[in-house]
Amino acid sequence: MKKAQITKKLMSIVMAAGIGLVAAGCASSGAGTTGSNDQASEGTKEYKIGICNYVDDASLNQIVDNIQSELSVIAEKEGVTFNIKYDNCNADANVLNQIVANFQADNVDLMIGVATPVAMAMQGATDGQDTPVVFSAVSDPISTGLVDSLDAPGANITGTSDMLNTEAIMNMILAADPDISKVGLLYDAGQDASTTAIKDAKEFLEAHNIEVVEQTGTNVEEVTLAANALVSAGVEAIFTPTDNTIMTAELSIYEIFREAGIPHYCGADSFALNGAFLGFGVNYADLGKETADMAADILLNAKDPGSVAVKTFDNGIVTINEDMMLALDMSMDSVEKAFGDYASSIQTIKTAESFE
Repeated sequence: MKKAQITKKLMSIVMAAGIGLVAAGCASSGAGTTGSNDQASEGTKEYKIGICNYVDDASLNQIVDNIQSELSVIAEKEGVTFNIKYDNCNADANVLNQIVANFQADNVDLMIGVATPVAMAMQGATDGQDTPVVFSAVSDPISTGLVDSLDAPGANITGTSDMLNTEAIMNMILAADPDISKVGLLYDAGQDASTTAIKDAKEFLEAHNIEVVEQTGTNVEEVTLAANALVSAGVEAIFTPTDNTIMTAELSIYEIFREAGIPHYCGADSFALNGAFLGFGVNYADLGKETADMAADILLNAKDPGSVAVKTFDNGIVTINEDMMLALDMSMDSVEKAFGDYASSIQTIKTAESFE
């Protein structure tokens, strides 16, 4: 065999044996392949999957990590190859649209959109087409028009939802402070994930004769100003739903609330990880794995996404930030007494930038 032929053969073996998922930053695409160790074998089925993340935050990154790792497990088990193209639009609508267009140009077999804005962009771009879309961490897929119903999504889309039990969080605020008279609502008015939760929170608080103070922001600087405004207004607790804008700013604002002695109640454990007093909601690692399972089932078994029910999760996991708990002069005994009726489990976490 000639030297050139040997070299070419060795290169093809090395490329075929590589198993990896490459993550890329804003507007830069990363490609990765996950599959069986014998993926170069003749007849191995290959599927192209485009994954787009909305923004770089602890919750969404945890979802993406678990989507990728679960797809790798499935590929190994089923003897197939998932050729994955991953990108992050970093909350830029123009970049998001370009990423989706790139997925279409690459003829991906399926798209996975992490967070509501990404899912909506993918749905809009594939309307009337055969490309399946699986969303992840969409808080209210019905009111945003992504699906017709949770049981029968319709069209070419389905996915997983982190729908929030807002009433339970409101009850926890009252349980911790029965005499509370003023609550702040901190959110991004442009985030569809916050719309229903903020409406529900206002209705609950007003029904209990509790004054509501609203502050909004669209970036870290605006959210920081909003946080200071809530402190100045004398709120006794603050609520934020599963709002990715506030999530990305939490590390910049949690000390403001800690110094003021104001508990921040939020719709995901990542907020507590980044310094908020309490995060409440789903297990995002499980949500990511289930998203991958749904995507693989659609591809491997030719399932119609429009007839695959949206997957929802137990909404009762309470995560308490240990540092904030101590700053508020609370103990695990008092936390469990106040929140036990509304939680399926209570766990603690120390302040950090991202999950281990």
